[in-house]
Amino acid sequence: MRLVKQIPHERYLIQIHQYNGKFILKIELAGFEQLFKVSESEVDIEKLTNQISNDFLKSCLERFLSMRTEWEKLLNISKLNQ
Repeated sequence: MRLVKQIPHERYLIQIHQYNGKFILKIELAGFEQLFKVSESEVDIEKLTNQISNDFLKSCLERFLSMRTEWEKLLNISKLNQ
């Protein structure tokens, strides 16, 4: 997987990678990642970069919060089973 672009942001690590004919948009926050894959033939990298809106990132934040909640539940369950 090759890093193509890193997009500066104050909260998230936002990177675009290229792998096996696809662009992979990676959004990372506090140890959690979200990946979005799209065929290279379907989108221009600059267009993809410009489409990363505040609404999109707000949705990502909501998923990160949900992921963290589920992870904490899983950790608590595994502690109970020890």
